[in-house]
Amino acid sequence: MAIDPTGADLKRFLADDDGPVVMLNLLRFRADGGRQRYLAYAGALTEVLPRFGGEVLYAGDGSTPLVAEDGQAWDAVLCVRYPSRAAFSRMVADPDYQQVTHLRTEALEEAVLQPTTPWP
Repeated sequence: MAIDPTGADLKRFLADDDGPVVMLNLLRFRADGGRQRYLAYAGALTEVLPRFGGEVLYAGDGSTPLVAEDGQAWDAVLCVRYPSRAAFSRMVADPDYQQVTHLRTEALEEAVLQPTTPWP
């Protein structure tokens, strides 16, 4: 299952419009302490995220889906706004971010990182 973006993923991501972007994160935690590791990752980002103009718009637990196929339920949802795709890319390349990203990888069984842009 996909968890972390690859270099090719980031290249495609950066090829799109570089205006503001909201990253929709759909998260499925590992059963063996994944939620706790993800919360440690999120806590570490409180210092890193603002340096790149990032702002958490929403973070919450998933609930029983109203409309979904089997296997489409998520443990948590996170929406983070960045001033640009380039700002997101600079953040994930930052040495401070690199020191804590392993917590995210270790926490997740599956994830979706969906860039979104506002409708006109």
